[in-house]
Amino acid sequence: MLRTYCAAHGLNSKHHAVVEVGPEVITIRVNDRWLRFTASDMQRDDCGALHFALQEDGTVQYADVTEEMDHAAERLAREMFAVS
Repeated sequence: MLRTYCAAHGLNSKHHAVVEVGPEVITIRVNDRWLRFTASDMQRDDCGALHFALQEDGTVQYADVTEEMDHAAERLAREMFAVS
C-alpha cells in the first residue's frame, strides 16, 4: 500500500518516493525527507520515535492516531510529499 500511495502522490510532484523494504525496517525517502517504520515505532527525519503498531483488526496505531491501514498509508505518503 505504501508503494502505491507514494507512486500516486509522486505523479503531481517534482520528486518521487523510494520505498525500501527490509526484514526489520521499512523506509520511505522523498527528496531529503525520510520516514522509517519498525514493528514497534515510527521515526521521521524531523522528529523522534513515535509508537507504531499494526493491530489484528486491520488498523494502525501511530502516535495518538488509530485508523484503517490503507488510510494510514495514504496519509503518511501525502504528508511526505506535502513537505518536500
